[in-house]
Amino acid sequence: MGRITLDKVTKRFGDVEVIPPLDLTIEDGEFVVFVGPSGCGKSTLLRLIAGLEDVSSGEIRIDGQPATDLPPAKRGLAMVFQSYALYPHMSVRKNIAFPMKMAGVPQEEQNRRIESAAAALNLTDYLDRRPGQLSGGQRQRVAIGRAIVREPAAFLFDEPLSNLDAALRVGMRLEISELHNRLATTMIYVTHDQVEAMTMADKIVVLRAGHIEQVGSPLELYRNPRNLFVAGFIGSPKMNFANGGAASEHDAATIGIRPEHITVSADSGTWRGKVGVAEHLGSDTFFHVHDTGLAETVTVRADGEVGLRHGDTVFLTPQADKIHRFDDKGLRIQ
Repeated sequence: MGRITLDKVTKRFGDVEVIPPLDLTIEDGEFVVFVGPSGCGKSTLLRLIAGLEDVSSGEIRIDGQPATDLPPAKRGLAMVFQSYALYPHMSVRKNIAFPMKMAGVPQEEQNRRIESAAAALNLTDYLDRRPGQLSGGQRQRVAIGRAIVREPAAFLFDEPLSNLDAALRVGMRLEISELHNRLATTMIYVTHDQVEAMTMADKIVVLRAGHIEQVGSPLELYRNPRNLFVAGFIGSPKMNFANGGAASEHDAATIGIRPEHITVSADSGTWRGKVGVAEHLGSDTFFHVHDTGLAETVTVRADGEVGLRHGDTVFLTPQADKIHRFDDKGLRIQ
């Protein structure tokens, strides 16, 4: 079981409150992603759950039991860091075994768990190698294997893919998601990359300056962002914003429209502009359109076969039912 509850949890460093009173419940078996810009408090929040930082006030419960004052080793959680934190002089087998050795797990049980974790992570052929003989992705799998063998109530991942190149990040994303499906164990994952959040999470927690801006499924946040911050943070490329008056949406201070919800034409449309940069990605092309009178740049996602070029005059038409309207406080108008 891995249900984690935060009840009015705060964190202060001296006189600075980095996590104002915060309530959050993570259900058993959920894959929850904490996402937000640098300095938003997501890693601090993870460390509070892990017990690596002391809570200033409030309560943390794990499976209904008070855990606020428990040391990390007593919380039944396993943390995976971005730096791997492997022992370079030990083999993969010994690195994975280390937490079990410290816990006094019998050798036969250690061997069983090591073989099981290695098979799940495609590490069986590398058990006798040292970390220096492995790729970055393999070393991260070793770090995950070391967490798996502890059989924790929940896994805590602190930006585990940030040291990997783009191709390895995609592969490891899939491996971690598949691992969650197999283990059905609670996972809390911290990242600043909203693409990772969208593709991996059951539930996303969007943070800004220690506050929770919105909690929901990836599609819920994508389709119904609560405010301008969430609307601009979730989605890649980001949502286009414009003054409501300039867009003839006078009931809104600001409107938002995603790049894929705008039709581009060389003949006619709602807004006129000129193509600036065209990013050709094969199946898709992103056109960055200037001089629309709406915003400095409007990004449009179009079919990769659309043959527009820099300097071409184009017309843009938004899908009316996909326009997001925000009031003067930045809150979404329902």
